[in-house]
Amino acid sequence: MTTFPRSPRLLKGGIVLVDPATGAVKRIIALQYNPDSLTRSLQVQMVPGDTPDRAEALRLLGPPVETFKLEAEIDATDQLEQPDQNRATVDAGIFPQLAALETIIYPTSQQLILNNDLARQGTLEIAPIQAPLTLFIWSARRIVPVKFTEFSITEEAFDTALNPIRAKVSLGMRVLSVNDLGFEHKGGSLFLAYHQQKERLAGLTSAATFGTLGITGIP
Repeated sequence: MTTFPRSPRLLKGGIVLVDPATGAVKRIIALQYNPDSLTRSLQVQMVPGDTPDRAEALRLLGPPVETFKLEAEIDATDQLEQPDQNRATVDAGIFPQLAALETIIYPTSQQLILNNDLARQGTLEIAPIQAPLTLFIWSARRIVPVKFTEFSITEEAFDTALNPIRAKVSLGMRVLSVNDLGFEHKGGSLFLAYHQQKERLAGLTSAATFGTLGITGIP
């Protein structure tokens, strides 16, 4: 099946894993199908309302805590229609795609073995394993550092060898701001660029007037 040559290229959302120390890209994961919806929430970070100091009532503690929720579909139907060109899908279904997503929230087996060796050698304090910097990409205007807060998979169909061939993956992500990472961190600079992008977009809106609100001014 061919597409019209002038039709716009459909961009995909996805996840990029970056080495937090060097900035080197470790893996790029594109969603097979873009979700139909993306749910965002922003929790305002203000001085608690029960503070006795009224001068603090309008003060912001920092950027809001922003979260994303989406449901991604993974389906092997198209690949199974051309088995000679998709041997991995024939042999393992969508296990590889699911594993690519799941291993984002796993330490590597090498890291686990190393920490076990350190423990056996009597190391008193073993630092928690550092994960790659995870970036959620949803167009050039939305490149944000995140950490996963929810991750669930519903496998809906299987081949004769019980390999999953269709699944829905529900992801919950919390945006990491400069409050979480600092201004010098690669993720902190990406968040700041995301923040500044919002400010530029807000500047493109048409300004309303008092008349629009049905008043002549502020009393």
